[in-house]
Amino acid sequence: MFTGLVETTGILRDFTDTPQGRRLSIETPALAPVAVLGESTAVNGCCLTIAGISGPVLRFDLLAETLRATNFGRLVPGSRVNLERALAATSRLGGHFVQGHIDCTATVLEVDSAGPDLGLGIELPADFARYVVAKGSIAINGVSLTVARLEADRFGVWIIPHTRVETNLGDLRTGDHVNLEFDLLAKYTERLLAARH
Repeated sequence: MFTGLVETTGILRDFTDTPQGRRLSIETPALAPVAVLGESTAVNGCCLTIAGISGPVLRFDLLAETLRATNFGRLVPGSRVNLERALAATSRLGGHFVQGHIDCTATVLEVDSAGPDLGLGIELPADFARYVVAKGSIAINGVSLTVARLEADRFGVWIIPHTRVETNLGDLRTGDHVNLEFDLLAKYTERLLAARH
């Protein structure tokens, strides 16, 4: 379980093909010294297991399903990724409940700078539109955000200056693909209501 409050970012160093899929190497001097082998870490919002630690580099194994469901296949060496360690039971929940299970990827439709603030317009895939409400929570590349604008086929969020600098959301350009995780409570509510009929 995560909160969507990114701790730090890392730089993608390389992908290596393995018999099981691909291995992702991320350089992160801030996180590597406190990382633990086998620990869950959200990378761009996707829950991955640390499979190797070498100096400032963390390594993660990616299955074919992970590559299909996330934006990892579109990343190139040098790409900046968001990183968050799993929530400790004694921590404050400053964002919202984020599982690290990416629902889909979506295209950035617009990037709007308003002074130090950043507005993003994101495609809203029809299969998931029912989980999004105005002023509700959504995770974009693992960042907990509030839906500021909602239309039938897109939604908008605003990014404060701190988040713009400290995460990779400030790097986004029109046409980029982002990982989306929709609100866990909405999905459970839908399932419970469906079971009553």
